[in-house]
Amino acid sequence: MAEQNFVDYVKIMFRSGKGGAGSVHFYRGPTTAKGGPDGGDGGRGGSIILKADPQEWTLLSLRFTKHIYAEDGDIGRGGLKTGSDGHDVIVKVPLGTVARDAETGEVLLEITQKDEEKVLLQGGRGGKGNTFFKTSTHQTPRYAQPGDPNIEKWVILELKVLADVGLVGFPNAGKSTLLSAVSAAKPKIGDYAFTTLTPNLGIVQVRDNQSFVMADIPGIIEGAHEGRGLGHRFLRHIERNSVLLFMIPADTNRSIQEEYNILLNELQEYNPDLLDKPRMLAISKYDLIDDGLEQMLRETLPEGIPTIFISAVTNKNLQQLKDMLWKQLSADLL
Repeated sequence: MAEQNFVDYVKIMFRSGKGGAGSVHFYRGPTTAKGGPDGGDGGRGGSIILKADPQEWTLLSLRFTKHIYAEDGDIGRGGLKTGSDGHDVIVKVPLGTVARDAETGEVLLEITQKDEEKVLLQGGRGGKGNTFFKTSTHQTPRYAQPGDPNIEKWVILELKVLADVGLVGFPNAGKSTLLSAVSAAKPKIGDYAFTTLTPNLGIVQVRDNQSFVMADIPGIIEGAHEGRGLGHRFLRHIERNSVLLFMIPADTNRSIQEEYNILLNELQEYNPDLLDKPRMLAISKYDLIDDGLEQMLRETLPEGIPTIFISAVTNKNLQQLKDMLWKQLSADLL
């Protein structure tokens, strides 16, 4: 997916439709000069609805949209004619979309299931016509309800990538290289920081036609939880992943334990709930070290996390890594 086509944040003014006013009307006919009330109800205003579209992977289609308005309901009329309802507006969004109130930051809704539909802004109810207010003691009501007003709100739509496995690591940890080696995805790969500026998704085949989705999340830097670099934009994509695969290169300038702790701290500071997700550790660039250095690195591995040495260049231990991830994903479903 081209970086310029990946849009994960838009801000739009949404407005639902107002309800139509009820009618104040009295029946008149050739033989009836003063009939009873026959004012119809107003129509319902259109709602703003978000709908999941599995074919969408980005908010690109909304990038240049600043206003989305639903139709107002029509007024009621004499002869007990109810006004027509305003048309709803259905906005198609990718799975993982979160809608927030732009002023308060409150989460209004989330779209996480295939074909899911949720009302973002409800259309106003139509007002009752004067017929509704007729009683045995009040035969000629000369009033009706106005329709309910519309709702107008600036809303932020954010995309949090949905994937089974999210790759977590500093820039140049080998995440993009791994994704390209185990799937058909072709992310941009380079030897400089922030080669990856947007998440990339790939389908990883395991065995017996089994597969899972892996996401290459752009590299984290120290202070990402404070918004350094593009921290918040990167970190929010990790929230939707079922399993986190930490990646640390064998040629790191720090100890593996130190680098792992820094990554773990960034996640904890951003959202402590991320630490509840299953974690695994892959030591990448295995092809660059000899047996002696491997032994030294093993002595610095963090405790309590399944770890494997891999090389995406030579395919060393990639099948074992996929099996480990699949085993964890399968256990989560039980």
